[in-house]
Amino acid sequence: MKLRRVFAWVGGGLFVLIALAYATTRYAIFIPGWVLDVRDPIEPTQTITWDRPAPGTTVAAPRPPNIVLILADDLGWNDITQHGGVADGSVPTPHIDGIAAAGVQFTSGYAGHSSCAPSRAALLSGRYGTRFGFEFTPLPDAMGRITGALHDRDPSNLYPLLLPPKSDATDAAPARPFAELVMPGTEITLAEVLRERGYHTIHIGKWHLGDTAEARPLAQGFDESLDMASGKYLPDDHPDVVNSRQDFDPIDQFLWATFRHAARWNGGQRFSPPGYITDYYTDAAVDAIRANRDRPFFLYLAHWAVHNPLQALRSDYEALPHIANPRERVYAAMVRSLDRSVGRVLDALRAEGLEDDTLVIFTSDNGGAGYIGLPDVNRPYRGFKLTFFEGGIKVPFFMRWPARIPAGLQVPDPVHHFDIFATAVAAAGGTPPRDRTLDGVDLLPWTAAADRAPAAPDHAPHTALFWRSGHYQAVRAGQWKLQRADRPQRVWLHNLAEDPTEQNDLSAAEPERVAELMALLDRHNAAQAPPAWPASLELPMFIDKTSEDAQDPSDTYVYVPN
Repeated sequence: MKLRRVFAWVGGGLFVLIALAYATTRYAIFIPGWVLDVRDPIEPTQTITWDRPAPGTTVAAPRPPNIVLILADDLGWNDITQHGGVADGSVPTPHIDGIAAAGVQFTSGYAGHSSCAPSRAALLSGRYGTRFGFEFTPLPDAMGRITGALHDRDPSNLYPLLLPPKSDATDAAPARPFAELVMPGTEITLAEVLRERGYHTIHIGKWHLGDTAEARPLAQGFDESLDMASGKYLPDDHPDVVNSRQDFDPIDQFLWATFRHAARWNGGQRFSPPGYITDYYTDAAVDAIRANRDRPFFLYLAHWAVHNPLQALRSDYEALPHIANPRERVYAAMVRSLDRSVGRVLDALRAEGLEDDTLVIFTSDNGGAGYIGLPDVNRPYRGFKLTFFEGGIKVPFFMRWPARIPAGLQVPDPVHHFDIFATAVAAAGGTPPRDRTLDGVDLLPWTAAADRAPAAPDHAPHTALFWRSGHYQAVRAGQWKLQRADRPQRVWLHNLAEDPTEQNDLSAAEPERVAELMALLDRHNAAQAPPAWPASLELPMFIDKTSEDAQDPSDTYVYVPN
């Protein structure tokens, strides 16, 4: 009986401590990470051995091309020297730029969304995520509540973070735990279609499409998966890391407090990777290419770089002494490591004799984030990640396939992440699913050079493209782009042919154009599904300022459900 009382007192004391921690916010920010450490502890480093084809296995000729999809995270338009470059172009990215130089650059390439997970859902399904309810980015449990408290404690913030979102149609959707916010198993992924064509399918890096039995990579068409199990590039106190914390931003504070340095192999226990995470994923990708050189493979290399928390490998940081701003120097070093990764993947393909017959695709899940406090990441475009201004959704979009795509091509027509699905399936000689609406199109016809037959089509791949995050929505039709929002209630209209950086709002001067595009948005929305879960929060996002900049009532902003 006495022992039972002791346990009761201990349990009650722990409950009080946890309640106090949540009440103070200062300590509550650490609790989600601690809870996960108990539920899913991080084991020592694990050796990964990639599957190899059996000796003597042959592939029927002609062998279809290998497909390598490299997805960066939060890479800004201006982060690569093809578009300007970090620190006024002083940090070259020759390997990323080289994909465009050796193949095709889609100069109006768009992300599936202005935030990470819905873009990934569109990319892997070939469809708008809103067709199956994947509208909002899944956020870790308690992130909305804690970041909201941190945001509202800062008196310099003019507008509160909204928790929960104000009444939308989205409020009817049930709230669910983070792990259950998934791309449904009923969606047919690019990996599933390619595996049916005889491809060995490999996922390395970030997933962010759910963590239930139906949603994990191995259930969504991948034969092997080296998954990002948390979000640190190295432990905070590692001798080889240089950290840059943005204490002015609650998102950054939350990530530093809750993330760990961890990976997961084929859905198993979390373990500690043996080095800087960008290089570790690259080592794994190179090994996977070597293991699969004798059979067609699909490699989905979904880097965490350059997403915050900002952590650079010390050797990369020290290679950039000319950058005076420590935050920019850490970020530039991260871009440097990402470019090195791309170079090593291309070198591995070349070394294995696979370069000519591999379709390599490079893009980013969305534009650069304003909450890292670097104003030039998307220059010259307005807006940041989470907004539908060009800075939030216009991304590098490069493809190379020496056996098929001539070098040095540029395609100005707007294209979208979901086109990668249709393009890769066509390259593999596969057949896309016919039991559902697919939004992407095969882009290979637009990569034909003038001296090759058949000639490129004389029309654009799309008549209109759409983006939706609750009440905040956008459409691009031809050169016209409209955005609308309820909070604050306003419309933006831009002619991108004359105003590519969206400086001149024409909504008042072009009421008929506004009405036409609003009707187009309404027709599109009528064909989409309601959100499968509600937004966790609504963020007041400034279009022309980072989270570090002083706010003014005259600043342009929009509330973004996320």
